Amino acid sequence: MGEIPQPFLFLFYPKVPSVLPYFPQVDYNPAMTEPTGIIAIIFVLYMAGMLGVGIWSSRRAHTAVDFFLANRSLGPWLTAISATSSSESAWAVMGTVGMAYKQGLSAWWFLPGCLLGYALNWLFVGDRLRKRALETGSLTVSDFLESHFKDPAYLIRILSAFIIFSCMLAYVAAQFTAAGKAFNAIFGIEHSISVPLSALIVVSYTLLGGFLAVAWTDLVQGLIMVGGLVVLSLVALGEVGGFSELLQKTATVSPDFLSWDGGKSGSTMWGGIVGLLGIGLGYPGQPHVLTRFMAARDSKAIRDGWKISLSWGFLVYSSGILLGVCGKALMPELNDPEQLFPKAAISLLDPLLSGIVLAAILAAIMSTADSQLLVAASTVVRDIYEKVLSKKVSQKQTLILSRTVIALLGVAAMAFALTDVRVIFWFVLFAWSGLGASFGPAILFVLYWEKTTRQGVLAGMLTGFITTLVWKISGLSDSLYELPPAFLISCASIFLVSRMTQDSTLE
Repeated sequence: MGEIPQPFLFLFYPKVPSVLPYFPQVDYNPAMTEPTGIIAIIFVLYMAGMLGVGIWSSRRAHTAVDFFLANRSLGPWLTAISATSSSESAWAVMGTVGMAYKQGLSAWWFLPGCLLGYALNWLFVGDRLRKRALETGSLTVSDFLESHFKDPAYLIRILSAFIIFSCMLAYVAAQFTAAGKAFNAIFGIEHSISVPLSALIVVSYTLLGGFLAVAWTDLVQGLIMVGGLVVLSLVALGEVGGFSELLQKTATVSPDFLSWDGGKSGSTMWGGIVGLLGIGLGYPGQPHVLTRFMAARDSKAIRDGWKISLSWGFLVYSSGILLGVCGKALMPELNDPEQLFPKAAISLLDPLLSGIVLAAILAAIMSTADSQLLVAASTVVRDIYEKVLSKKVSQKQTLILSRTVIALLGVAAMAFALTDVRVIFWFVLFAWSGLGASFGPAILFVLYWEKTTRQGVLAGMLTGFITTLVWKISGLSDSLYELPPAFLISCASIFLVSRMTQDSTLE
């Protein structure tokens, strides 16, 4: 593809005088990274507010359907923003920005991939899944799959629980890792202190209020995320001097930084593009996202929610890419690109707005970690303890067990995050592909192909997960992200095994 012709660039990067004056700025100073008392106060108030939502919601969580699905009461805004913000974790405000900082405009390819994933979920999965889940009384993705096949051996539940729990542990650990980076960049707090602090806040309001607390906090956090990214990216663009200045300054850093192919060619280029576009294939397989559709109040919530969701996603990712590119011009020598967002906020904004924008980092972390903790708890309590082990428990006991599992998983994820694993973006993508390739094809086949068999679903889940592991461990993901091949192999397994077993039963 090579360099984009200058006339074409002019169409996309017209010279702008500066950012709108409504956003207060300070002169850029790379050394100005010391937080003020105002930022600390805003962070404390923010975390206290999230805990307050958890306490308020705890008074409304009396049954399993309350705790796991908010009594199927979510309207369009709650459904849309909680679904999107829970799927786009710390990688949206730190990982994405860091990737654009390193790769330039070639990172753009994942934006249409993500939006296509949103559309796939909202237009083809959302309402069908909601209706089927309501008809069968399903509270989890495993519930839904097993109720469709009436699996007497509980193999679908057992395999689902293994995949969900292992991926969620990695996923939640990545969020706590992001929290450690954020607190270190903003306050200089050591990783060993910031990770447990973040874990304590998220675990506390999740185990208190359950799904309702998660949905409402996700709504607030999702709005903070999009607002923070939009404001900071525009301020950064104004500080650079507009698009024309941005072109000139980044060209001195790398001649390929603003090319759509990143200076790559052949299979390397196409592998990168296909991999980033393929990120969207993961959306139908994320249990913490699918439960939002299962919790939606009615079909109208789904019909209205997709417009909100796609708008939110476009603003978040386009702003994140713009910030990453601007950050390369402003701070070309960052050791850790994933710290660009907090460092830019402190350097470019006044303390009050900086504190609000920096809360977007916590919002991104919390909005995903809380959802995943809840899904993992429902998997252990609902799918394994109550169903597989056939333990009769009261509604009160279900709530106690669920809260205990949330606490234990939080501790385990915190311990994992305290290791030397530090790269948020690819760590999250690995967990994302494991869930996406395991559950996405299974959900789509069950919803749209009546000849799908439980053997086919089991084969698809197993091959999707194993392919993800093998692809990653073998190093093939260096040339092609593991999700597209794992997803396709899972689909092929479901189709072929279902064709072979349509007249048989699994003993």
